[in-house]
This record gives sequence, C-alpha cells and structure tokens, in this order.
Amino acid sequence: MIKIVSFKICPFVQRVTAALEAKQIPYEIEFISLSDKPQWFLDISPNGQVPLLVTEAGTALFESDAIIEYIEDEYGPLEQGISNEQRALDRAWSYLGAKHYLAQCSTMRSSDQALFSERLTNLQKAFAKVEQQLGEGAYFKGEQLSNVDIAWLPLLHRAHIIKQHSCVDMLQGFPKVQAWQQALLETGLMARSVPEDFEQVFANFYLSEQTHLGMEKVQYKGESNCC
Repeated sequence: MIKIVSFKICPFVQRVTAALEAKQIPYEIEFISLSDKPQWFLDISPNGQVPLLVTEAGTALFESDAIIEYIEDEYGPLEQGISNEQRALDRAWSYLGAKHYLAQCSTMRSSDQALFSERLTNLQKAFAKVEQQLGEGAYFKGEQLSNVDIAWLPLLHRAHIIKQHSCVDMLQGFPKVQAWQQALLETGLMARSVPEDFEQVFANFYLSEQTHLGMEKVQYKGESNCC
C-alpha cells in the first residue's frame, strides 16, 4: 500500500489525498510536525516538504504536481479520452489553483483587517478568473469530476470552513464558484481527504486570537443572524 507523509492542514497534501479518494485508491498516512521534522523524513525528502508519497516499491516521490501526475499515470485518469490539448489546459488550470494555496494561507493568517482585505482582494482575482470559466455543470468541466476540481478543492474547502466559523465569505460575488464549492462539498471528498480533527486543528491555527479571522469568529458568535 502506498503511504502519504503529511502535515494535517497542508492544502498540498489535501490535493493528493483528494485525488486518491476520488479514485478510491487505498493508502496509509503518517502525520509529522513541520517544526520538528523526523530525520527519517529528511533522509528521503529532497525538499523537506510535504506531501511525500512512498510507492509500494518504496520510492519516495515529492512535489505535489509530480505526485498527482504519478497517481494519474499509475492508476489511470479520472476522465477517459482526453486530448493532449485538453490535458494541457487541465494542468494549467490546476496549476492556477495550486499556486494560490499559500496566498490563501497568508490571507487567513492576516493579523488585522487592512492586511486581510488587501490579501483577499488579490486572492479573489483568481476566483474571478475561474468564475468566468465555469459553465452550467456541477464541476469545472461540466458533470464530470476532473483533476481541475481536485486542484481547487483545498481552496474551496478552506473558504467553506472560514465562512462557517466567522461569516466571512471569501467567495462573495462569485455565484458560480459558490455553486461549484457546494457541488464538491456534496461529493464528500473534502471530508474524506482530511483527518477527523482537521477542522479543529485548522481553527486553532487560522482562527486564533492572533488573526483577524479569529476576531471575526468571536464577533460572529455574538451575532447569530450575521449571514
């Protein structure tokens, strides 16, 4: 069985586990602390980052883009009959999503409203682009789940949790993206691709008293009809 080495709230890891869940590929997972990385992990991870996928043959694969390609090459694509041109477009849209993971993380960790608003405005430029691209189907390309959906899933999942806890809607003004988010929620992939205590660990880090969102959370608790 393949093994994933992970940090619990890493969006790059969730992209990989969501891909495995979508294909119903069995895997085991081991969580490590990024502030105290074990030596065995550093010995096999050239970049010292998660995710790390250890194949059944014992080969350690790193970099989430490469891992996603390996999963597709080894276990087959989510979609059949995709042209090389379309596959390239799918990878490009997937890359556009994944390259905003850290931007969303820094936005959520903003210490005050001004910094949060500035960062959110920049992040929403990506959501605006995908809003223009989405059609009438449930998913990015219509009614068929694709790698693009998997790549954007961590962003949409985190936006969902933030809204649930603080009433701050990172997707405000993007109705198609909101519908897409709901469709992906209904697949169950968001819940299955994270550990059981994900939301609590996430909240402890991004909704603490040191963050603007944490203060919004406190206010939200006192305003039950804010959204």
